[in-house]
Amino acid sequence: MAQHLTYQTQGTCSKLIDITVDDEGRIEDVQFFGGCNGNLKGICQLIHGQKASEVKNRLNGILCGNKATSCPDQLARALTEMGF
Repeated sequence: MAQHLTYQTQGTCSKLIDITVDDEGRIEDVQFFGGCNGNLKGICQLIHGQKASEVKNRLNGILCGNKATSCPDQLARALTEMGF
């Protein structure tokens, strides 16, 4: 059964991440609301079809400038919340 989460981000320009992971644990759809539109669309295309656990491991801890987090890091946190 597919899992879905709308995650409210903290500390980033994006405000929400809408995530769907299929029943095999692969990223089916990701949409960011707010943030750097082109970069985030690119990230979404690159991770489509990838294993959520691998995406989480790759993006976890990425920082944006002097912020304590980033949009990719927030996605990793959302995937953690989903159990990946």
